[in-house]
Amino acid sequence: MNPIDFIDNFLSKDKPKNYLYTIAALASLLFVVLLLPSKPEQSAAQVQIVVSATPISNQLESQDLSLAANDEPIESASIEAKQINIPAENPSVAITSTTTAVTPAASTTTTAVELSSAAAEQTQPSPEPLWQDIEVQSGDSGSTIFSQVGLSDQELFRVLNSSDEAKVLNRLYPGYQLNFKIPAPGQLEQLRVLSSPLQGHLFTRQGDNYTVETILRDAVITPTFKRGTISGSLFVAGQREKIPAATIMEMANIFGGVIDFILDPRSGDEFSILYEEKYLDGVFIGNGDILASSFTNQGKQYTAIRYIDEDGRSGYYNPNGESMRKAFLRSPLDVFRISSDFNPRRRHPILNTIRAHKGTDYAAPRGTPIMATSDGQITWATRNGSFGNLVIIKHTGGFETKYAHLSSYARNIKKGARVSQGDIIGYVGTTGSATGPHLHYEFLVSGVHKNPRTILDQLPKAVSIEASQMDRFHQQTDALLQSFKELNDTRLLSLNQQGAE
Repeated sequence: MNPIDFIDNFLSKDKPKNYLYTIAALASLLFVVLLLPSKPEQSAAQVQIVVSATPISNQLESQDLSLAANDEPIESASIEAKQINIPAENPSVAITSTTTAVTPAASTTTTAVELSSAAAEQTQPSPEPLWQDIEVQSGDSGSTIFSQVGLSDQELFRVLNSSDEAKVLNRLYPGYQLNFKIPAPGQLEQLRVLSSPLQGHLFTRQGDNYTVETILRDAVITPTFKRGTISGSLFVAGQREKIPAATIMEMANIFGGVIDFILDPRSGDEFSILYEEKYLDGVFIGNGDILASSFTNQGKQYTAIRYIDEDGRSGYYNPNGESMRKAFLRSPLDVFRISSDFNPRRRHPILNTIRAHKGTDYAAPRGTPIMATSDGQITWATRNGSFGNLVIIKHTGGFETKYAHLSSYARNIKKGARVSQGDIIGYVGTTGSATGPHLHYEFLVSGVHKNPRTILDQLPKAVSIEASQMDRFHQQTDALLQSFKELNDTRLLSLNQQGAE
């Protein structure tokens, strides 16, 4: 007999109803057991079902079982036992659940929503910062920088046409800082242009135009004192004491009227310098002016102090109010050697003929800065035959100086421009008829060439403090000179004590 015929024959026989109910309940139990996983998870609740052999005619009341998740750490989680009651007139099935505690491995519980949010954050790119900072490099222009940050030329023109101050974008120099606030691609909200850490302009968009604010900040000035001894050259000694090269050049310029830094310095010469360091928000941003300096050359000491007159012009004077400046500096360079002196009967190194050498040649590394030896006006600043790149400066009193073979000109050096003593006018090169990098320097008096190294002693000094201003001079400089002297004495005492040890 096949299984189907057997079941049909079994059911057709007269059986008690309770017996049939029992068989149905056992079949249901077997079905539930088969559905359960063979290895339940540790955190799952074990369910115990108690079955009574009575018919079920009523539906169970619907129940909502939920586990609420909150932000507080959960030490343990459990499913409470629930008793479901059936009306008394009907047979009932009591279903109870035995509780299994679920203890998380960590002290906090992460919900599925939190996990999905964290995953989304990992897959989504972080938004770009609102501000983009650009430092101007050589060759950069306003157009290239705007394109670099995703702004159009139209936006650049809109800023340029907003004010006269915006024209700074047409004259960007290496080192300038540009800060762009771009809340959305292609939308400029603010532009900050800093020509230095202390000054610049802020452009803020308003509609289709930009307003401008001037940025002026004050640096914290800290006086710094250094002292050194020359064993090779002034600049080597300065580097050994970690004095900035620009500050050493300024000191050489201050004493350039009384010391020839090519021939005069000797090993063992000493110098001291008190100069300013500038800080902004606790960050070093550069050096300021020299306040006082001294140089002992071959046993003779020179001291210079900074003084600002009633018109705001600054200069350097000795303690008696005499100007440290001569009408002309003794040399236009700070790092060099004399490769060819003034010589009316010199043999030309290229032409091999006797031709007067009407100036002095200073051999120096290519790119060495060249200074104007006195105040004056530029009458020539272009190429000139064998001179190569040439600068000619006309000075008051019928004096004229020439600077030849320059590799390039300094900024704003052109015909008609006025320069002050010590200003950089160009850089050493080999243009024109030159066998190596050097500066050819000529000095003319009423059109006649003179030896630059001997004519200076015949020239007058620059103007000194007038008698009527001496009281003001001493009020401004006496305390500074006293502090400078004390710093020197303390430094010398420290050096002597170290030497004694």
